[in-house]
Amino acid sequence: AAGAQGPSNHSTPPFDPHFPYQNQTRNCYQNFRDFHRCTKIMKRRGKDSSPCDYYRKVYHSLCPLSWLSREGNEEKVETFPNRNLPAWLL
Repeated sequence: AAGAQGPSNHSTPPFDPHFPYQNQTRNCYQNFRDFHRCTKIMKRRGKDSSPCDYYRKVYHSLCPLSWLSREGNEEKVETFPNRNLPAWLL
C-alpha cells in the first residue's frame, strides 16, 4: 500500500528561530536529544511523558528516514541513530 510506511498524522513543525537556515540537521538532533531528556526526567519524577511527544513528532518530521529506521525500539534508544555526524553537531 502506498504510504504505509509513512506516519499517518504527519505535519511540518513550526519555524524555530534557533535554526533559521535550510539545513535542519542540528534541529533534528536537538529535538531528538530534547525528547529523550524529557522522557527520562518525566519517568524519574513518576509523571506521564506525553508532553514529550511534541519533540518526538518534530524529530520524526525533520530527521532523514534512514536515521529513523536505525532507531529500533525507541524506549531503549538514548544515542543518536546516525554515528557519522559532523563534529559540529556533537
